[in-house]
Amino acid sequence: MDLDALRYGNFHQLGEAITDWQTMAKNLKTLATDADKNLKGKAHKANWAGKNATVTRDFVDKTVHEFTDAHTQADTVAKILSDTRGELIGYRTQVNDAIERGVKKNLTVLNTGDGAFVVTRTTRPDWASDPSGEDDGTSQADANALRDEIQRILDKAAESDSTAAKVLRLIVDQAKYGFSGADYEDRDSAAKAVAEADAMAKILAKNPHDVTNTELATLNANLAKYKNDPLFAEEFAERVGPKKLLTFYAGIADPYQAGYDPERGKQAKQLQKNLGITIGRATLSDSDRMESWEKQMIKLGPDQLGIDDANNPTGYAVMSNLMRFGDYDDQFLNDYGDKLLAYDKQVNGEGISLWVNNANQGDLNYWGYKDDRGRDPVTGFLEALGHNPDASSQFFAQPDGTGDTVDKSSEVNEHLKYLTKERVWMSDVTLEGKDGYVAGRDSLGHALESATTGYAYDASADAIKAGGEHRTAATAGVMEEVAYLYGSEDGPKMLHDQPELADSLGKMAGAYIDDIDYNLSGVGEYEMDEGTFPPKYQGRANFTQDGTINFLSVLGQDENSHRAVTAAQHLYTLSALDAYPPNSDANIEHAHDALTAGAQARGILDNSRVEQAETTYKEDADEANKSLGRSADWIKLGAGAVVGGGIAAIPLPGSTAAALVVAPLAADTVGEAVNTFIGQEIDKGVDDAEQDPAEQAQLTSSEFYKKGENQLGADYHAYVKDSPKAAEIANNQNWNDDVKGAYLGIGSHENDYRGRAPYKD
Repeated sequence: MDLDALRYGNFHQLGEAITDWQTMAKNLKTLATDADKNLKGKAHKANWAGKNATVTRDFVDKTVHEFTDAHTQADTVAKILSDTRGELIGYRTQVNDAIERGVKKNLTVLNTGDGAFVVTRTTRPDWASDPSGEDDGTSQADANALRDEIQRILDKAAESDSTAAKVLRLIVDQAKYGFSGADYEDRDSAAKAVAEADAMAKILAKNPHDVTNTELATLNANLAKYKNDPLFAEEFAERVGPKKLLTFYAGIADPYQAGYDPERGKQAKQLQKNLGITIGRATLSDSDRMESWEKQMIKLGPDQLGIDDANNPTGYAVMSNLMRFGDYDDQFLNDYGDKLLAYDKQVNGEGISLWVNNANQGDLNYWGYKDDRGRDPVTGFLEALGHNPDASSQFFAQPDGTGDTVDKSSEVNEHLKYLTKERVWMSDVTLEGKDGYVAGRDSLGHALESATTGYAYDASADAIKAGGEHRTAATAGVMEEVAYLYGSEDGPKMLHDQPELADSLGKMAGAYIDDIDYNLSGVGEYEMDEGTFPPKYQGRANFTQDGTINFLSVLGQDENSHRAVTAAQHLYTLSALDAYPPNSDANIEHAHDALTAGAQARGILDNSRVEQAETTYKEDADEANKSLGRSADWIKLGAGAVVGGGIAAIPLPGSTAAALVVAPLAADTVGEAVNTFIGQEIDKGVDDAEQDPAEQAQLTSSEFYKKGENQLGADYHAYVKDSPKAAEIANNQNWNDDVKGAYLGIGSHENDYRGRAPYKD
């Protein structure tokens, strides 16, 4: 800081600039509020059709978001400028006060240019001829003290000025186009975040073996504290650099290092999560230096790092374990994934896996370690997609030129085909893990859940309830691909060979149960009932009627997928009965159509479940009965459902936050029918051990179907019991036959050409 620049700088002009920024922030807040309430609100209520509706709504949403970010950035800039101006004026006052005190002691402060200054002692001509030899009594020590005091003030002023400039550049560079959402109350908080990032980067600059547990604890504490701070994240990532990030984590996480020290192991586990979140936040910046950082990281992927730790892992092996946590830039994840899968295709095959083999003991994953040692980098990458829905939807997007639906292999995304049909997956469990379990396929399911639902696969029930509808034409496009693949002739074998995917497939189908019912509602591909099943989002999924039947018939074969989609179907049907109360002829007709479409879906699922149980267990009727008993238990899922805003979060058995079906509802509010279901529970199916196997299997199948028929009958009864008009119409139109026929009349055993046959070894 130049002395004269501080003393004579025109802070009035800076004050005027601050006033302009404050005014701009105020105006932008008004615009942002207006854009959200009016522009966005009207766009989402507009009854548009065609691709333009999807494009326009998406454009409007992004524009509204930009108004919000513009206000945030203007407000932050105004606060930082105002805070810095106040500090500099304070330092100017301190300098002038010091100079004034120096004058009284006959000390002169002179600016010598280039930021330098000197303090000299003032002398009078008569002092040289004074017989006493006395002067003013000021010593060189006084001059030095004044010099040091002024220098300290200038240093503080320089720090205030330079850090303000740095954080302002960082904020502006966060978004290459548009505006940054970085929000800070003052210069100090922004500057402190940057300073802490620099301090933490110094720990990573060390040899990881020289870093103490205390330093690791400090590092973890600060990474956790600043996990959502954009300036901290970018400064930290840039200061550390891609390769040092990888080598440091590998050195800390190396099982041969952390395993000897339980406390170090605990710190290493938290470091994996904290680094992943921090680096993910850093990638959201659009600055040139972060774009360069991302390119370097991707380039490091296939190469070994040249270290002694963790079996000298590749860049992919380390980074994929870090990215299991965090919100990452969509383009970075897609670029990383493209390169990773291209390389994986070169090294993947039936022989020895490059990733999972006895020579590779570089376990770098601490989360769910028993079933997933983290040696396969594709697994960690898919976990990243599972937490980043937009990136996942892009990664599995339909190829350009796909028609209204997916009906041929060439219309399926190449990444999706490779991961579901071509890749050789290896189990990466410890001796204590589930024998044969393939964590990578489970992670693929997580990635596809996020790609199709628009939610992170482990989103909480509260987040889903608050978030509402997240499906788009893009998510529906991925869902069409999934339905095509698993509804194909290979579908039963694929599901059988990939049991870790079953629950995810059921959850995906449950998330599109309204579109499934819509596809079942027509006569062939004609006259589908949009009145009863209106689209909840633009660009709804088109599976075709045959495609829907095939897909459901495959899902019904597995207990887990059957359970998830059946619960979603039942809840959706009940919500439709709520949405169409029996107070008009039109509503009663809609209720009839909702009941029959729901019954048809249930019939496909239940028929498939019975046939697969009998095929799998053959003459072991006891096991077949138990399997059907477990499948009949799906209704208990309703007991923990959370509903609101036109959506429901249904917990699966043994539920954690990661085991929720995100199911659409026919209306934003729910009535008695849905609330009754949420409170219901039933006992498991009957297990009669006294009859011979064939008779017992038949009886159990009958009981299983009877439960399904009774549930549909209860729904039907609840709708008409208090409405004589609805009861009369239902009786005249033979609703009994319609619902029963829809439930029992479709399935591969009734019509060999409809649905897929059960899987046979």
